[in-house]
Amino acid sequence: MLATPASYEDWQHTLVDTYYALKPSYAPRDLVAVAEAGFRAPYEVRELAAPDLKALRDAASAANSPLGIAAAYRSYAQQSSLYHRRVRSEGHEAAVGKTARPGHSEHQLGTTVDFKTLGAADVDRSWERTPAGEWMAANAWTYGFVQTYPRSATDRTCYWYEPWHYRYFGRDLAKQMHDSGLTVREFLWQERG
Repeated sequence: MLATPASYEDWQHTLVDTYYALKPSYAPRDLVAVAEAGFRAPYEVRELAAPDLKALRDAASAANSPLGIAAAYRSYAQQSSLYHRRVRSEGHEAAVGKTARPGHSEHQLGTTVDFKTLGAADVDRSWERTPAGEWMAANAWTYGFVQTYPRSATDRTCYWYEPWHYRYFGRDLAKQMHDSGLTVREFLWQERG
């Protein structure tokens, strides 16, 4: 089922999950390097997210919780390659719990970032107990970023817990989501009426 609303301008309200998917041709037109937000990583995000991404990075650094980026925008083809590699290496059941099928990844929107501690090679679930992971959990929403797959919510998100996976919604909508207590998926489903 195609994601709705799926227009480019409705990026904040587009629901992408295990049911709703983006077209293979969906690609943001305004991608910029995360270097514009002060990160040294070979990734891109939509230009509209870059100012708040920079503010988030600066605030985390000031709080002695410096951030790096493990992933950001992924095309449909890149997600397909990742997904099929995971199926081959881990089996279908394990892969679908932690890797979105092509078209079903929020990364394709260009507004989703997987964070890590600056200088770390990668990230795993133990990241939640690091200074950077704790800082993000407490503060990311104030900069417009919401954790999509929170702890103990797999039944509501359809994916395993990922303390590093944050989607940008802008500060106002992120505050509404935070205050609601709902997961991103629940909030967007509720918006649909």
